[in-house]
Amino acid sequence: MGAHGPIPKRSEERRRRNKDDGPELLQAPSGPPAQLPDLPEPEDSWHEIATDWYLSLRESGQAAFYQPSDWATARYAAELMSRLLNTDRAPNGQLVAALNSVMSALLTTEGDRRRARIELERKPAVQPAPASVTAIADYQSRIGG
Repeated sequence: MGAHGPIPKRSEERRRRNKDDGPELLQAPSGPPAQLPDLPEPEDSWHEIATDWYLSLRESGQAAFYQPSDWATARYAAELMSRLLNTDRAPNGQLVAALNSVMSALLTTEGDRRRARIELERKPAVQPAPASVTAIADYQSRIGG
């Protein structure tokens, strides 16, 4: 997994005329996977932000690729995050860097997923129904057109 350099563009934004030599791009639907294993609930002692982050992984598309060891890593990251957030002291830079590294390994940001050549399919935006021709004609008749 390349962790350096610019974040690659999404596949629909790239224009390539030659064959890509890199590993095949994996795609998964965004949103929660169809089936998740029985996962432990967040600890009551966790900070609210750590709990929200842990629960958000269940609703994320990359969870389709997670193995039990990934969920254990997520629990570890949530515990670490909670300890960092629950202290009154200024955050330790090394602890923040370690936490960011663990979160990156779990592919929690789009940039991390793109670097790993995993792409979540975006849900199409809901388009409002187009106005019917008769509604336009009614509008034109009201304004005197």
